[in-house]
Amino acid sequence: QVQLEESGGGLVQAGESLRLSCVASRTSPIFAINVLGWYRQAPGKQREVVATIASGGTTNYADAVKGRFTISRDSATDTVYLQMNSLKPEDIAAYYCYAKMYRRGIENVFYDFWGQGTQVTVSS
Repeated sequence: QVQLEESGGGLVQAGESLRLSCVASRTSPIFAINVLGWYRQAPGKQREVVATIASGGTTNYADAVKGRFTISRDSATDTVYLQMNSLKPEDIAAYYCYAKMYRRGIENVFYDFWGQGTQVTVSS
């Protein structure tokens, strides 16, 4: 129902910034996006939520990134961004774009979709 394509990962030094982008391409107009977000998974660790933004604009952040990361959404293009400032070595992970979707007219059943991931590496 949707394809998620991420971009923007890379290698930076501690204290620098990166901006991740994810375009959600819906394969059918009958499906709508409820939530877009970013998760990350560091080597040997479980995938964890970084930030989410709902269709109404409500945002949520993991405590570890509050004040440093900002999630935003362009509803016209179904694009979600993650501005990451003051990056730290502990931010090193593969970052995955996430979409929570529903079928129009059936708003109580949701479907989860994931991008392929983009690597963020921070050197100290």
